[in-house]
Amino acid sequence: MLTGKKIILGVCGSIASYKAAHLVRLLLKAGAEVQVVMTKDALSFITPLTLATLSKKPVLIDYFIPETGEWNNHVELGLWADMLLIAPASANTLGKMATGICDNLLLATYLSAKCPMYFAPAMDLDMWKHPSTKQNVKQLQSYGNILIQPNAGELASGLFGEGRMAEPEEIIELLQQELKKKLPLAGKKALVTAGPTYEAIDPVRFIGNHSSGKMGFAIAEELYRLGADVTLISGPTALTLSSKTIKRIDVVSAEDVLKATLAEFSEADITVMSAAVADYKPEHVANQKIKKKAQEFSLNLIKTTDILAELGNRKRSDQVLVGFALETENELAYASDKLKKKNLDLIVLNSLNDEGAGFKSDLNKITILDKQLNTETFVLKPKNEVAQDICRKIIALIPHEKS
Repeated sequence: MLTGKKIILGVCGSIASYKAAHLVRLLLKAGAEVQVVMTKDALSFITPLTLATLSKKPVLIDYFIPETGEWNNHVELGLWADMLLIAPASANTLGKMATGICDNLLLATYLSAKCPMYFAPAMDLDMWKHPSTKQNVKQLQSYGNILIQPNAGELASGLFGEGRMAEPEEIIELLQQELKKKLPLAGKKALVTAGPTYEAIDPVRFIGNHSSGKMGFAIAEELYRLGADVTLISGPTALTLSSKTIKRIDVVSAEDVLKATLAEFSEADITVMSAAVADYKPEHVANQKIKKKAQEFSLNLIKTTDILAELGNRKRSDQVLVGFALETENELAYASDKLKKKNLDLIVLNSLNDEGAGFKSDLNKITILDKQLNTETFVLKPKNEVAQDICRKIIALIPHEKS
């Protein structure tokens, strides 16, 4: 959620300033760009060198830089930022922010910023409980600023109670959740299947296919980026997810996919069935490895359950169901027939005739058909961009509440 976000981290005078170092590291790890602005009181607790080294940017403290004659433009800083986070926020700084006092670079930047502002107070128990502090916090919240509630615990004074700055991990989680609320799929649950299935012949051999799972994984990641709570059901693959909060269910066979999908489907607002599930499986699975004896060997295959058709039969009017069709001939005719018969909202057509697309490739070329058989064909592009195209089509089908 924080990838590419430009964040100003304001650091005030507090013993909790040492946590700012870890916070900078976590923000960068989450993909954000961080500019640290310190008050002069903060210099007594942590050095600018530490935060500059971690953030990979010079720390800003004063309006003017005497050595160069330049000045730090607080207006430009406020316009640059996607988010202003003050952590730790001292009682002194909270009071000045609430009343509009502007006597340092951080406060000038705060008053100039057009972006969302979050503040994580850090102070002793009696200071936090003081009526003036409570009034200042209430005033800041009335401006639309977001409080990151302090924790209870042992304080620098030796007292035990509220006033400890929230831990950096808690702050990151809160920022991500706040950002997620504003995304187009916030509050939606998505179910994605990906990868191949392996249908056992004996304990050693199986019937499989060449699917890598790359397309399904890219769709799961994109749905998550757009705010959905995502469950990914994956066949055998070496792929990993960059988003650790995506729920992953690993399966092997078509029967495994069926059971896992049916267990999750009723709760899903969006289901994208991109897995290459086997259409047939061996009728009998040998308990022991089959020895190479006879000149010829016959394997009797039976149909697997048509999972997509089963979901289409169960689909409610408020659910979006997306299927995939990989064809080698009569592509549009077969895809449109599958779209109708299986009660899909969208079908994504792949063709093995498109050079550079298909199994194991990092590229794909698709055509998307909707219920009205409107078609849109896209150029060959990386699968993460293909996932974006598919998700844009899905978003258009989601009813949004009127404000």
